Amino acid sequence: MTEKSPTRIVVAGAAGRMGQALSGLALSDPDLELFGATEAPVFPGIGKDIGEILGERDTGVQLTTDLEAAAQGAHAYVDFTRPQATLSALSALKGTGVKAVVIGTTGFTQDELLALQEWSQHYAIVFSGNFSLGVNMLAELVRRAAKSLGPEWDIEVLETHHRHKVDAPSGTALLLGEAAADGCGAPLDDLRLPPYDGVTGERPEGKIGFSVRRSGGVIGEHEVSFGAMEEVLSLSHTALDRRVFARGAMKAAQWAVGKPAGWYSMKHVLGL
Repeated sequence: MTEKSPTRIVVAGAAGRMGQALSGLALSDPDLELFGATEAPVFPGIGKDIGEILGERDTGVQLTTDLEAAAQGAHAYVDFTRPQATLSALSALKGTGVKAVVIGTTGFTQDELLALQEWSQHYAIVFSGNFSLGVNMLAELVRRAAKSLGPEWDIEVLETHHRHKVDAPSGTALLLGEAAADGCGAPLDDLRLPPYDGVTGERPEGKIGFSVRRSGGVIGEHEVSFGAMEEVLSLSHTALDRRVFARGAMKAAQWAVGKPAGWYSMKHVLGL
């Protein structure tokens, strides 16, 4: 039997918090190969070995701003950066042969998200607000609860992240809100309540509210509550290490290699 070769991965934003988790996992997993690592031009470590950034051995992979060069011969591209950077990267990848793309970037506007979805004509794109197994199982439980409990149960999504996070609600909170809306049988845009501020009046029935906290170094905490007049049901998830997202993203990258161009989610990867 021929031994399967490792999946060659290019990591965007490889020196950032999430990028380091992704790069470290690709270096430590024998089924993966960290093939390329990119960063923004303003990063002072351009040209350094990614191993030096991670505090590990030299890897032979240098941080670069040239994605097209870094991705030549790679199997998959993983991006947890910023919306504009992600969209620009998809254009740069066209000449590399890479067809599997994993995107964990959050904060897209509706127009940016539509532009991103258009690229699924060219790539097998796995897009998710969260790549952890636990969160995706939570989303399925939220969908089922929303479908079973009915509109008289108030749905609230609470999320907490570290002080450096720049978008709100988080991609995970929106993923959970979309799961709840799917269970309710309507688009999230139709059910989402505006932020609570000032005199808002009574809470309307059948809507979905969001609350956001930014605090210290919290990696990610999410809770969805279903409130009736006599009881409250709460479903929650706490991330203890960024590697949980990295593992899910790498699983998605391996899954996407060889898949036809299209728009995929972790539900496809996990078979949910």
